[in-house]
Amino acid sequence: MPCLLIITGMEIAMRKYPITIFFPCYNEEQNVERVTREALHVASQISDDYEIIIVNDGSRDRTAEIAEKLAAENPPVRAIHHETNKGYGAALQTGFKSASKELVFYTDGDGQFKIEEIKKLLPFIEKYDIVSGYRISRRDPVHRKINAYMWGALVNSLFKLKVTDVDSAFKLYRRKIFDDISLTSQGALIDTEILAKAKAKGYTITEVGVNHYPRAAGEQTGAKLSVIVKAFIELFKLKNNFSKT
Repeated sequence: MPCLLIITGMEIAMRKYPITIFFPCYNEEQNVERVTREALHVASQISDDYEIIIVNDGSRDRTAEIAEKLAAENPPVRAIHHETNKGYGAALQTGFKSASKELVFYTDGDGQFKIEEIKKLLPFIEKYDIVSGYRISRRDPVHRKINAYMWGALVNSLFKLKVTDVDSAFKLYRRKIFDDISLTSQGALIDTEILAKAKAKGYTITEVGVNHYPRAAGEQTGAKLSVIVKAFIELFKLKNNFSKT
C-alpha cells in the first residue's frame, strides 16, 4: 500500500517496502536506546514489515545490557553481539548478513543522523540499487573533514566512483546486493568495498543530501591512528584484487 511523501512541495507515491534498519554500536550506552526508539518510530511510518538490528561490536560499557532490554521489550528489535571488538567493517558485515528484508538501511549508533531522513532516500530506491545520503554540512572536527575529503578523492580515483561522501553512515540498499558480493573489510574501508564491488557488478548508485549533527554523547573512534592505518592496508589489498580481475 503506497503512502505519500512530501518533498519540496511535491507529493511522491512511496511504496512501503519490507525493511531492515540496523546500526553498529561500540560503547554507545548513552545513545543506543534513543537511536533504537527513533528507528522503531520511523520504521512504523514507512513500512508494515520491518526489523531493527543492534550490532553490539564488543562494547565494554552497558551497551549490550541496554540492547538486550530493548529487544526483550520490542519484538521487531534484535540484538547481535560480538564478544570482542572486531571493527567497524566487521560490525557492518554482521548487520548486512543478518538482514532479512527486501531493503536494508544502516546508520551509526551515535545519533549523528536523524533516521527520519530515510524518507528522503526511499523514493530513489525505485530506480537505483543504492541510495547514499551525503552529509550536507558535516558536523565533525576540522581534521576529520580534511581526512574525509582526501580519502574520498583517493578512493573515487582508484575505483572510478563518483560518490560525494563515500563513508557517510546513512545508506539504503537493496538487500540482494549482499547475496551477490563478498565482503572482507573489517575496518573503515567497508563502505568503499561495498560501493566498488556493487558498481563492478552493475548495480546503480545515487546520492541524496541529508543533515548531520554533532555527537551529543560518547566518544568517536574513527580518527584513531590504528583505524586509519588499517583502512589503508585494506584499501591497497582491495585495489590489488581489483587489478587481478
